[in-house]
Amino acid sequence: MNVASRSISLGVVLFSSLAASGQTPAQTSSPAKILIEPWVAKAADGVERPNPTQKFKEAYLPILYPSSHAANLLELKNGDVLCLWFSGSWEGSSEVGIVMSRRAKSSRNWGPTVLIDRRAGESFQNPVLFQEPDGTIDLYHSTQGADAGEANAHALHLVSKDNGVTWTNPELLFGKPGAFSRHPMVVLKDGTWMLPLSYVTSADIWKGAETNYSATELSSDQGKSWKECLMAETQGKIQPTVVSGVSDQLVAFFRSRASDFIYRSTSSDGCKWTPAVATVLPNNNASVQAFRLRDGNIVMAFDNSSINKQQGNGKQQGNEGLRKPVSIALSADDGKTWPYVRDVEVGRPGYGMAEQKPKEPGREEYSYPTIMQTRDGEILIAFTYRRQTIKVVSLKEDWIKKGGTSGEYKPGEASALH
Repeated sequence: MNVASRSISLGVVLFSSLAASGQTPAQTSSPAKILIEPWVAKAADGVERPNPTQKFKEAYLPILYPSSHAANLLELKNGDVLCLWFSGSWEGSSEVGIVMSRRAKSSRNWGPTVLIDRRAGESFQNPVLFQEPDGTIDLYHSTQGADAGEANAHALHLVSKDNGVTWTNPELLFGKPGAFSRHPMVVLKDGTWMLPLSYVTSADIWKGAETNYSATELSSDQGKSWKECLMAETQGKIQPTVVSGVSDQLVAFFRSRASDFIYRSTSSDGCKWTPAVATVLPNNNASVQAFRLRDGNIVMAFDNSSINKQQGNGKQQGNEGLRKPVSIALSADDGKTWPYVRDVEVGRPGYGMAEQKPKEPGREEYSYPTIMQTRDGEILIAFTYRRQTIKVVSLKEDWIKKGGTSGEYKPGEASALH
């Protein structure tokens, strides 16, 4: 067993102290735009505070290593909420590991960020959590050789029997090259486990990425064996996030490598899927996540941005695929229409694509949201905040209907699937 470590490396101590003192300028196209701001390191203490303008509550999770990305949330049976993400020097580099912060049932604040595991020569990514009926927690995540590209990735599996305090060593789950996790397990009506996956077949997220595709892995024996089901016509459509639908239907939504729209597909059994078609929600070739609320509505957390903004019969240049704003959309018809959208994070005014490109903490990026509803009705959204930390926002469903968006899709301009 690997006991979760609370130790902080010397490099992180230096990073945090420099950031707190304001001595960490970043390389950007504009010397006046410093990417790392001192207050971020100071605010990253896990304490939940009210946002004075947005009228919700927010917390910045403690920084263990300089770069943080790709969070996922899970509420445990005991009422604790776990947030896991990957963290290290930078995505794809050696010893990027899986880390975790916990919000105890009795608290509104998040605890210290602790290390679950990391390995020299490997870069871990995209942790996904699932709690079995007996309380066992399964952790799935991808791994790739350091600086070797995502096409050689495969999927690993760890287990915790004590609510995430200690974990087993990771074991190979899916060895097929390019296997990437991102979104949580779905349990079907008959008890079958369904884990959504995507397969990266290209050198990067742009060149050749139209060959990437999605699949589901089904298990009828609680994860002892798996059956792969390819999702129909999903070339260039990846990271499926799946929710239960009406009449026993499953609904999947996809990130688009074309950076155009979020796509949608349905299935009655988790194996045979309808061809994915575009929704009205834009996509910037970054992850999105959907969640079925207790009242039956679906919420979608996403960047309200794409490379091309559709207008009339033609296309005009849109937001250049910026990873902002982070928005939340609400649907009452299984994701066919989205009448409400509201921004959760708009980012820094005047910071655009030039400040999003540097591969270093602090860049202008707000992305990879994860969304869930707790048993008491609270909606939690966690997302990458400038690659420095993870920001968690707490709100109620009615909040979504009371605001608007500065992003590309505005309800009323278009209302249904393309």
